[in-house]
Amino acid sequence: MNRAKRIQAAIQSAFDVERIEVRDESHLHAGHAGARPEGETHFHLLIVSPDFDGQSRVSRQRAVYSLLSAEFEGGLHALSIQATTPAEAQAETE
Repeated sequence: MNRAKRIQAAIQSAFDVERIEVRDESHLHAGHAGARPEGETHFHLLIVSPDFDGQSRVSRQRAVYSLLSAEFEGGLHALSIQATTPAEAQAETE
């Protein structure tokens, strides 16, 4: 299983996910610190979950980083996180 699928599986097992997108953006960071020729080092993650209701942006990101600690230990270098509630996601589209 590739890293994107492992990230998605971990998130879906820990949160009530209404929407998730995991994008490998490693190709955009070629030659930068932490980048590897084979990729799977830099990702963008979008999560929409009611579990984030009442949590600060920092709390949401800490929860995700904690959940994915094994991925960071295994070569994940950077993760951009957009974690929103369903109401926040709806407001962004209006």
